[in-house]
Amino acid sequence: MRALSAFCLAMLLVASAAAQTYPSRPVRIVIPLSPGGTTDVPGRIIAQKLSESLGQQFFVENRAGAGGTIGTDYVAKAKPDGYTLLLTASPFVIAPHVYKTMPYDTLADFAPVIRIATGPYVLVVHPSLGVNSVKELIAAAKKEPGKIDFASSGNGGAQHLVTELFMYMAGIKLNHVPYKGSGPAQQDLMSGIIKVSFVGTPIAIPHMKSGRLKALGVSTATRSPEIPEVPTIAEAGVPGYEAIVWIGLLAPAGTPRDIVAKLNGEIGKLVRADEVKKLIAPTGMEPDPDTPAQFGAYLKGDYDKWGKVVRDSGATVQ
Repeated sequence: MRALSAFCLAMLLVASAAAQTYPSRPVRIVIPLSPGGTTDVPGRIIAQKLSESLGQQFFVENRAGAGGTIGTDYVAKAKPDGYTLLLTASPFVIAPHVYKTMPYDTLADFAPVIRIATGPYVLVVHPSLGVNSVKELIAAAKKEPGKIDFASSGNGGAQHLVTELFMYMAGIKLNHVPYKGSGPAQQDLMSGIIKVSFVGTPIAIPHMKSGRLKALGVSTATRSPEIPEVPTIAEAGVPGYEAIVWIGLLAPAGTPRDIVAKLNGEIGKLVRADEVKKLIAPTGMEPDPDTPAQFGAYLKGDYDKWGKVVRDSGATVQ
C-alpha cells in the first residue's frame, strides 16, 4: 500500500510538473473540416493568440474528409500529452449517428477542454418562392408536401439535420437535395434552382442585403446580434425549435487534467477579450466559453439530441 501510494503521488507530481512547463514545444491543433469555413477561421485566430500568450507555436492542421471523422480519428489515437488537440464543431456529435461504423468512440475517446463559441443557422429562401415568413413557408409546404426543395452540403450533415428537425417540429415535408459540399448548394440557392436552405450568417448577411435571399429566422433561442431584425424560428412559428452551431476544443482521453485546465483557462481569457470578439464576429459566432465539465455535459446532450433526429428522419450517409 505504501508503494502504491508513493507511485500515485509520484504520478501526480509528474503531471503537475508537466502542466507547469506546458507547452515546451509546438502544439498541433487538428481541424477535421475544410479550410476557410466557420470552424477554421476562429480556430486559426485562437491558435495565433495561444502562440502569443503561451510562448510556443500552436499551429492548425486541416485533416478533412468523411464528415470530419478522418481528422477526429487521428486525434483520438494521438498521445494524450496536450500536443495534439482537436478543434471541431457540430458534425462531431452527428457523424456517429449517420455512419454505420466509427473508428473511435465519440464521447469516451476525448477529454473536453472548452466550448469556444456558438452561433445560429439562418433559414433563408429564394425570393421567387414568394414567402416572407416562417409561417408562410410552413403554409406553402403544407399546401404542396414534398414539392419545395431544400439544399444541404450532403446527406447526414448539419445542414441536412437542422432542416429535418425543422420539418419534424413544423409538421411539414420538404424535398431534400444533397450536394457534394456547401459551395454548389449555395450557387443553386442563389440562382433559384433550390428554394430553401439553412446557412451560416456570413453567407446570409450579404445576400440578404443584396436582395438575393430572404432570411426568415435564426435557429438559436435568442436573436443574433449580427441580424437582430430577423426573428428566431421559435418565435416566428415553431415553438421550441433550436439548433446551435458550436466550435470547441478537445484532447485525447487521458490528457492530464492540469493541462486541460490550463488550456481552458487560457482560451477562456482570450475569447473574452474585445479584440478576439471582434475578430470572431464576422464568422457569425459569439464567444461562449465554459468549463471542461460543462462542455462534456453539453456534448452528451447534443449527441443524444442529434441521434434522435437521425433516427426520426432516417438520415444516412450513402
